[in-house]
Amino acid sequence: MAAAYVVIYFIAPHRTVKSLMASGTVLKQMVLPLLLVFVVMVVLNRFVRPSHVSRFLGRRAGIKGVLLSSVAGILSMGPVYVWLPFLAEVREKGASDFHLANFLSSRAVKPALLPLMIGYFGWRFSLTFTVLNMVGALLVGVAVFYLCGGRSQSQRPVK
Repeated sequence: MAAAYVVIYFIAPHRTVKSLMASGTVLKQMVLPLLLVFVVMVVLNRFVRPSHVSRFLGRRAGIKGVLLSSVAGILSMGPVYVWLPFLAEVREKGASDFHLANFLSSRAVKPALLPLMIGYFGWRFSLTFTVLNMVGALLVGVAVFYLCGGRSQSQRPVK
């Protein structure tokens, strides 16, 4: 990539500098979330055993697992690409595909934006939209679970 920037600099120096500045801005935005995910993954690897993850987010976690993955998805902040390495790690420790899909789908509901949505669209629309998003997240979780074989990552054969 650096070689491409050097070559392009000789062709269009102003645009190259502008592009580098834009890349730097994106890098600044990504550093803190990626660092946070790295720290969480280190803590997860150090203190959380696969049995813990299986108990709370595994196939037999029950309603508490559904609630945990739903609430965690709703409360999660930042871009989804920051969450993906963390979710892959949790999946390897035994979280079910249902809970991961539910988490990712539940991210569409943002409590901080709810007052703004109510202001623009009213209570009826906002409540209907939010409830249907949560039901949709559960349906997506069920569909992913069954379409992916109904097993957690820890139960899949190594390829």
